[in-house]
Formats: sequence, C-alpha cells, structure tokens
Amino acid sequence: MGKISDFTFPSASGQNDIHCRLWEPDGPVRGVVQMVHGVAEHIGRYDAFARFLNEHGFAAVGDDHLGHGLTARDESELCWFAETDGWEKIVRDEKTLRDLMEEKFPDAPLILLGHSMGSFMARTYIGWYPGDFRACILSGTGHTPGAVCRAGRILARREIRRHGSKYRSALLQKMAFGSYLKGIEDPIGPNDWICRDEAVIRAYDADPLCGMPGTAELMYEMMRGLEEIGSSRHIRKMKKDLPVLFIAGDADPVGNWGKGVCSVFDRFRAPACRIWSSSSIPA
Repeated sequence: MGKISDFTFPSASGQNDIHCRLWEPDGPVRGVVQMVHGVAEHIGRYDAFARFLNEHGFAAVGDDHLGHGLTARDESELCWFAETDGWEKIVRDEKTLRDLMEEKFPDAPLILLGHSMGSFMARTYIGWYPGDFRACILSGTGHTPGAVCRAGRILARREIRRHGSKYRSALLQKMAFGSYLKGIEDPIGPNDWICRDEAVIRAYDADPLCGMPGTAELMYEMMRGLEEIGSSRHIRKMKKDLPVLFIAGDADPVGNWGKGVCSVFDRFRAPACRIWSSSSIPA
C-alpha cells in the first residue's frame, strides 16, 4: 500500500491556496504522472486511477484548480477562477506543481495527463512551457472552432457586465453543455453524458463538489483557452519531439463523438508539429 498525502501551495491568483494530493508507490518511483482534472470536479475523483499507477511504480499527483474542490474557499467560488486572467492563473498553478514534483523526484520522468477541460489546460501548458514534461496524455479532448470561441466570449462578457463574474448563466450553460445529452438514450439526469458506468454517474451526482453550473467568468476563460490552443501558432510552440498520446471515448460529446479528437490529432500531425508513435517514447 502506497502513501497518500495532501499539501498546498500559494496560487498564482494571490488569493487561494491550491489543494494538492500526492499518491506515492511502495518502492522506487518509475515516473510521476501529473493529473489535470476537468471542469466541475476535483482531484479526489482520480483516486482509483492514481492507485492503479502506484501499483505499476508510478507516483501520481494532482491539484484542485482555482474554483474547484478544496481550493475553493466557499460555494460561491465553485467553477470560478478569478476576476481576471483565470486561464493564465490555473495553468501557472500547474507549472508550480510540476516544479515541486521535479524537486521531490529529481530522477523520475514527469508525464502530464489532462482530462476534458484538463486536456485543454495540458495543451496550453505544453505550448507555454515546452520541454517541461517527458510525455503528455490527452484524455477526452476536443476541438472548438475559433468563431464559436469568439461568439462564446462575447456572450460571456455580456453576462459578466450585466450580472458579475460569478453569475451562473443558464444561457451559457446551455451553450456549453446543452447538446451533450443528445447521444444518450433515456438519460436520467443532466450528467449522464460523463460516463457509461452508472455508478460513476450517480457518485458524481451525489458529490457536492461536482456538477455545479459554470460561472460566466469560467465560461469566458475557457473560450479564451480553447481559441488559443486551436491555433496553429500555439501548436508551433510545442516541443516537436514530445510524445503525445490521445485517448477518448467514441461516445464522448466533449470530443464531438470522436470527430473533434481526430481533428486535434490531425492538427498535431501537421508539418509544424508531428506526433511520435508509442514505440518512440523515451525510456
């Protein structure tokens, strides 16, 4: 049985302490997987996967982003990053966590794994800080056209001006997630799209730190982040020989039922940035 420990560090927001959890295996550490969770959830949901990694000799670490899990100081902060520059701040917090892990495990390769919104953060990270990680895993990622991102930012900015950054807009919620249940047969609740496993869905529904509507500020910042990572300019910043693994469910609406994942994959394979096969991953 490995060791599980919690710790915090000051956020780039200057207001919050970022809650983190580290799962360490028994014996030598083969590598460190830094897990970046999705929207409206928290790192505690990754416990089973982290233990699986421990069983195979890998340490696992992750944080609750600004506005998520135990980092949020009260309910009003859930799904709210910051008053300004929220996307920059959550990605900079991942940089701080990465540097802490390098200090703790100086001889272990560092691997970045981002799921859903966390995959968008991971894609931002590897463009901003190329060379920080030995490999990257993108789980449940997707592509949003730039025009859609810009329209979303305009709507979100309007809601912020009218109601404030912490306003939870039904319009923005419908715009972002309204289509996600279309491929689900006889859905019971609004979160039935997140997984095929009924037990996982119901646990998510019952978790008070999961599933809350996003604030107007979070929606605005996500649209900014999505627009940036979809640009060729951002992709060209990435380390060209970084091994990247794409994994996704064929019924995941975040990736447009596989089509969006393939679109991102093709963009990474363009001449400006090629992807390596799994046989090319450095030992």
